[in-house]
Amino acid sequence: MSAVHSTMLPLGTAAPDFALPDVATGKNVRLADFARAPALLVAFICNHCPYVIHLGKPLAALIKEFQPRGLAAVAISSNDISTHPSDSPERMAQFASDLGFTFPYLYDESQAVAKAYHAACTPDFYVFDAPRRLAYRGQFDDSRPGSNRPVTGADLRSALDTILAGRTPPALQKPSMGCNIKWKSGQAPAWFTR
Repeated sequence: MSAVHSTMLPLGTAAPDFALPDVATGKNVRLADFARAPALLVAFICNHCPYVIHLGKPLAALIKEFQPRGLAAVAISSNDISTHPSDSPERMAQFASDLGFTFPYLYDESQAVAKAYHAACTPDFYVFDAPRRLAYRGQFDDSRPGSNRPVTGADLRSALDTILAGRTPPALQKPSMGCNIKWKSGQAPAWFTR
């Protein structure tokens, strides 16, 4: 596994807009749909990545735990399915069902949303506060596949607790790490380095 780190989009960045189909319902989900939520988590994931599989169930559980407190969440897969058919929308729907997702799993076929967020790896996490300014971007926790460290979600949990309490997380945040987003041939953004 060759690992890629998140780009660490500048804190305070406004949430880029999106309108993408939810693989479970086929309906488009938009950024504006979450306008009343005090916090929004946008997670770039995919089905096949060992890093995502490593924390998939704990991530689903953490989101479910925080939703009663007002957290809104979406997961997005932007991988090129011509080279990675295991990340197809049909398989995304099965993946979401298997892990018990209580939030939409969206398909970014054009990869435009991943580019707008400067997403580089799976998983890549972004948490926006009520005015939809980036308050956290970084890792789920210190666990990695094969690290023998428990998957706790400590970093993301701390950020969500802070944001939902109306405060700002510390600016010192550790980047996420995972498999690179599988860009379409010749379509990798200029800022992306592998």
